[in-house]
Amino acid sequence: MGYYTYILFAKDKKLYIGYSTNLKQRFEKHTTGKVRSTKHRRPLKLIHYEYFINKTDAKAREIFLKSGAGHKQIMQFLKRTFGLLQL
Repeated sequence: MGYYTYILFAKDKKLYIGYSTNLKQRFEKHTTGKVRSTKHRRPLKLIHYEYFINKTDAKAREIFLKSGAGHKQIMQFLKRTFGLLQL
């Protein structure tokens, strides 16, 4: 079993960062309003994900991406994506 750290882009033009063992199922829960934190931020777009072999690494990456330095890194490596999304 593996773990995914993922980034969603919401209609309020903010990011949601999380991790899951089943990315497809988790994204479906987000898009159908079954996740409280993103329920009112739909529609959502999956704009990035990373695969990890163990939970500790996936959770550490999630925590980093939610930090100031992590947010800066996200903006840097997804700058073309954000341009396409017309922020």
